Amino acid sequence: MKITKLSLVAALLIGSSAMALENTKVTGDANLYYQTTDATDGSELARGEGSLFDAASSSATASLNLNVTTDLVKNDTIALSAGAGYTVLTTLGLENNLVGNVWGGAQTVTAGTGASFGKALSGVKVNNANWVNEAWLAATAGNTTVKLGRMELDTPLAFTEKWSIEKNTFEAAVLINTDLPDTTVVAAFIGNGNGTEAFGQTDLQSNTQGYGVTTAAVVNGNGDFGTYGSNGAYAVGMINNSVEPLTVQAWYYDLTRLATAYWVQADVDAGLLAKGLSVGVQYTGVTLAGGTKGTNTATAGKIAYDAGTFSVSGAYSQVSEDGSLSGAGFNTATSSLKSKLYTEAQWSFGNVVAKGAKSVNVTVESSVGGIDLGLYTTSIDHVAVDSDLLEVAAKASTSFGPIDATLLYLYVATDSVVATKD
Repeated sequence: MKITKLSLVAALLIGSSAMALENTKVTGDANLYYQTTDATDGSELARGEGSLFDAASSSATASLNLNVTTDLVKNDTIALSAGAGYTVLTTLGLENNLVGNVWGGAQTVTAGTGASFGKALSGVKVNNANWVNEAWLAATAGNTTVKLGRMELDTPLAFTEKWSIEKNTFEAAVLINTDLPDTTVVAAFIGNGNGTEAFGQTDLQSNTQGYGVTTAAVVNGNGDFGTYGSNGAYAVGMINNSVEPLTVQAWYYDLTRLATAYWVQADVDAGLLAKGLSVGVQYTGVTLAGGTKGTNTATAGKIAYDAGTFSVSGAYSQVSEDGSLSGAGFNTATSSLKSKLYTEAQWSFGNVVAKGAKSVNVTVESSVGGIDLGLYTTSIDHVAVDSDLLEVAAKASTSFGPIDATLLYLYVATDSVVATKD
C-alpha cells in the first residue's frame, strides 16, 4: 500500500482518534514572499539585468503551512504528545510573467520548448513542492523529556532557519533534563536533515538551485532529507542561570567522521547598572576531523539597551584566518545561510562567518503607531580575501487583523559593486 506524504499528517489524527485526546491544536499560515532588485552581475544581490520590478530581477513564492499537536496520554506518571507539520510551496503561476526567479530551494522546474535559464526563468514551468516538515512523538516523565522523529532544532551550530519562505528540519532524537537546579541539559543525535548545508550532497538540491534561479534556498529539492554530515551528528549542551542576571550555555558537537565543534556563550542582564542594559559574549570553534589546518574560531561581543518601545545594540565579531571549514558553524559551513553570531546581517548571510572576517553590527529598533521599525547596519572586513562589505537594512512590520506584513529594504555595497533591493 502506497502512503502519500500528506497521509502522514492525516494518519496522526486518524490513528489517534480512538484515544482520549486532550489539547489538540491545529494551526497554520499562508505566506507570500516577493523580492525585486536593481543589483547587477557580480554583486551580493545580483539577479537579472538590475531593473527594479522587472521579471528577470524579481522572485516570488507562496507557501501554506499546516501544523497539528496533541496530547495522547497525560497522567501523574507520564505525558505523551505528538506533532506533525506539512508545507506546500507554489509560485501561483507568476513565473515567466511578473517574476523570473523563485524564493525556495524545494521547487523544481520543467523546461518547455525554447526554455532558457541564466539569471531568470523563461519558457519553463515551476513545479509545486510539498513535504512533511515535522512528525514527532514526545514523552515526559518527571523532569526528563524525550522527543523522537522529524522536528525543528534550535542549537547554536545546527538549527532550523525561519527567515525564508521555507524552513529546514531534522530527523533526530533529543533528550532534555532539568533535574539540576537552574540548569537545562540537552543531548541529541541528528541523523538526517533537509537543509542545503548537506556537506557535499548536492544531488539532493533541486534544479532551480543548479540553474541559479533561487533567491533564498534553505531546503533541498522537494524537501528531501539526507544524512546529516557523513554519519549523523551528536550534540550535548548545558544552559545555566544559577546566578540570576547571568545565563551561560556551553555546547559540544561531533559530526561523525567529519568535524567537531564547540560553542560557549554568556549573556548578562546588567539592569543593576542601568535598567534595560545587557551584554553578551560568544566563542566558537569548528575543526575538520583528521585535518591539519587547525580550528576555525569566532569571537563575538554585544552590548544592548532596551527602553521598551526603543532599543539599540552594537556587536563585534572576528573569525580566525585559519581553519578547516569555510564558516563558523554547521549551517554556514558550505552555504550562505544564517548564523547565530551577534553580528549576523539581515540578508548577506555567510559573510560574518567567513575566514578572517571582522564584523560590526549596529541595530536600532522602535515601535511607532503600531508599526515595528528597524534599522540594521553591518560592516564586514573580509581580511582573508581583501574585500569589504557594507549592508544597511531598513524594516517595517505591522499587522492588519490576521495579516502580518513586512517590508525590507536593503542597500549592499562591496569594494567594486553597489546594489539595492526592495
